[in-house]
Amino acid sequence: MPSWSDMKVDGYEIPEGLYYSKEHEWVKVEGDRCRVGITDYAQGTLHDIVYVELPKIGSKVSQMQQLGTVESAKAVSEIYSPISGEVAEVNGDLLQHPELVNESPYERGWIAIIEPSSLEADLKKLMDPKGYSDFLRNLLKK
Repeated sequence: MPSWSDMKVDGYEIPEGLYYSKEHEWVKVEGDRCRVGITDYAQGTLHDIVYVELPKIGSKVSQMQQLGTVESAKAVSEIYSPISGEVAEVNGDLLQHPELVNESPYERGWIAIIEPSSLEADLKKLMDPKGYSDFLRNLLKK
């Protein structure tokens, strides 16, 4: 049986140690902060990302409210915050290099770091890697 770090659904990576939303965002708990971004599936369906609108540092966000947007030649899509809290940092590299979201959605293409306000409750509403892989498999069957 593969480890979660090796998990893929139709070629889309689903790393372990992250939580996932049904809107295809991920969150990684890093001490008292959380790093967020969009999943490999989300960037793959958007294709070539040409612009990322980042949230403002210091802005308050609620779980599943808009955090920013990503724009590709194909579409503009909202990014929803998988957790509630305050934006502590944004990935400024994306302003000059939005393609990082396509090239490295879980590492160099992250969107923001949030100081969570209700982390435990928010995480209960998200999926673990197995739950997200099942969700994605069912979505791709349709």
